[in-house]
Order: sequence, then structure tokens, then C-alpha cells
Amino acid sequence: MGLGRYVVDAIVLEGRSPSELAKAHGVSRSWIYELLRRYRAGGYAALEPRSRRPRSCAHQVAPKIQRAILRLRRELTAAGHDAGAHTIAQHLARRVAPVPSVTTIWRILRRRGLITPQPQKRPRSSFRRFAAQLPNELWQIDATHWPLADGSTAEILNIVDDHSRTAVASVAFSTVRAADVVQVFFSAASTYGLPAALLSDNGAVFSGGSRGGTVLLENELARLGIRCVHSTAYHPQTCGKVERFHQTLKRYLSAQPRPQSVAQLQLQLDHFRPYYNQRRPHRALGGRTPLVAWSARVKARPPELPERVTDFRVRQDKVDSCGRVTLRYLSQLRHIYIGRAHKGATIRLLIAGANVRIVRDDGVLLRELTLDPERLYFGAPTPVHNDVRQVSSMS
Repeated sequence: MGLGRYVVDAIVLEGRSPSELAKAHGVSRSWIYELLRRYRAGGYAALEPRSRRPRSCAHQVAPKIQRAILRLRRELTAAGHDAGAHTIAQHLARRVAPVPSVTTIWRILRRRGLITPQPQKRPRSSFRRFAAQLPNELWQIDATHWPLADGSTAEILNIVDDHSRTAVASVAFSTVRAADVVQVFFSAASTYGLPAALLSDNGAVFSGGSRGGTVLLENELARLGIRCVHSTAYHPQTCGKVERFHQTLKRYLSAQPRPQSVAQLQLQLDHFRPYYNQRRPHRALGGRTPLVAWSARVKARPPELPERVTDFRVRQDKVDSCGRVTLRYLSQLRHIYIGRAHKGATIRLLIAGANVRIVRDDGVLLRELTLDPERLYFGAPTPVHNDVRQVSSMS
């Protein structure tokens, strides 16, 4: 306001000529007359610089759409879901038209103080990405922890398809054991089919390399012709898709009541997985849901898997007092002898069609056999196969 105040006072108080002042100070007479008009209308306060922002903007986002953006942000955040500009844009397409650009949505959120710019973060373009070309070409598996209401911690075992990001399994345990991993894997395979390869970190239930051996999961994968891949130690980016799923899942769990038990945590997981697979648009998939991406292409399969579709099951049972266990196969009960020394032991039956492997909870293989459709009783095996073979170790 310095020059403006000076010019006004020179004219009003001293009676100087506007033409003289314009020539002396290199300003236009029209500007001086505009200052005088504003001064007479509002005093010295009217001489303050005014905003040059236009009174209207033809391409400005309508208030109705801005309210819809903010409402979506609140709804997604309250439900524990991703609520960034990309996610809001994909959800907004179902409610209004036209949809503002992602950048416009981001600016609206920033103006409302809902986003804090982080220019120091590493740009996404600097990451090296890889993705399987087909569904079931590669699965990623990993376990993460989540606290319960009583202060204890549960473990969540997640399996994600690398191509489509489909969460094929999400199961809670007090502690994940080797037999639990195989059971969850077989359960997922019975719904989605077997993958051609499985990627994991070097956790004790996934890899026996640090102990100079193999674990139950590795032996089962080798038997089925599935390639087993382990990430480099201390490099979680290799398993980035399942790690990112951990983050998305935990954001949702953080918005829910703290579970009282593992069973209650499992109910929360069972509620989240259908939303994630079937309703949540995924940025890496061009806005498609994971299940749509999984269903869009032919499925990969293990190279050594027979063309015939195999029935996969995992069953938990106890050895009876006679050292036997029963199994229904082709609508008839089959009786399999394990040994009286194991009576009362809790075991898992890993069933792949006619092939049955009976494993203790600590990972010890008690018996393996191929069921004969003509036989109902399978007695003690021949001495050459009678030794109990330990094929995996538990941590």
C-alpha cells in the first residue's frame, strides 16, 4: 500500500495533479483515478491489494462432487480401507459423472488438510517391478502378527496370487506351524488350483535351508512339481505383494474392535477378504478388482501336474487305540494302520487324490501310501517302508 497511500495523500492533502504524479512515478493516470475511487468509497483500508482470483471458474469442481469426495474419504477411512486419491477416484466413478482427475482429488484433500505432502519419499518410478504373466503362475506366502484384546499375539498366514493380487488365503493361528502352512496351502489349492511356483521368505515354517534340511512345505511342493522360491534374507521387497497385503489388512483391522480370540480375528479376516477380492478396485490392476483380474486369463499350473484334476484335502484326526485312522475315499471308509505306538496322537492327513500322507503335528511323516479302490483295509507296510522318516523340522 506504500505508493498508493503516498499518491492519494499527495492529491487529497497537497492538491497535486494526478498527471504530475503519474509522470513523476511512472504509473498510469487510470490507476491513480482507481485508487482515488476506492479511497472515497472505503478509506485507506480499500487501498490494500486485492485478490486477483476470478469470481467464477468454468472448470472448477462442483461443490456437490467435492462433498462426495470428502464423504468417501471419511467412509473409507472409518472402515479401515485405503482412502487415497486413486482409490477415491475409482469409487467415485460409481456415484457421479464426470469424475475429476486423480490430481484434482488430491488437491481437494490437501486443501482440507487431509493429506500431507511427502516430497522426501522415494518416487515410485525408481522401483523395479515384476509381476507374473498368468494367474497361479506364482503365489506369495507370508505370516504376520496381530495383537488380541488380552495382550497376546496371534499370527495371520496370508497367500496372495502374484498376477492378480487375489488373496487366496488369510487364516489366523495362535502360532503358525509347519503342518498349518501345508493345510492352508492345500485348502487354497482346492479352491483356486495349484500354483506353478510359491515364493516365501526364509521363515522356519517355509524354509529349512538355515538348518541344512527341508521343511514339510518344501517336501510337499517338490512332490507336486511346484517350484519353491525363497527371497533374499533381509529383503522384504522380493515378497512385496504379500507384504503390501499385510499393510492393507492391518489398516482394516485397526478400524475394527480388538479381537477377543483367534476365532474372532478369523471372523474379521473372513469379512475383509471378500471385500478385498471382489469390491476393492486395485490401482496396480487398472482399477479392476483382484478376482476380476484372476478370472480374466487362463491359469498356470505346475509343469509336472497330471492333466487330471486332483482332489486336495487336509484332515486333522487322532490315531485310535488300535493304531489306525479312517478315511473316506470313493464313498467308502478306508482303514489305515499306522502303529499302536502312535495311539492317541494328533495327526494330519494330506490327501491328493489317491495319494495319502499321514503327518504328525511336529512334521514327522508317519506313513505314505496310494489307496487301492479295491481295498478297504491297509495294514502295516512292508518292513522296508516301516521306518518312520522325519522329513521336516519344526521351529
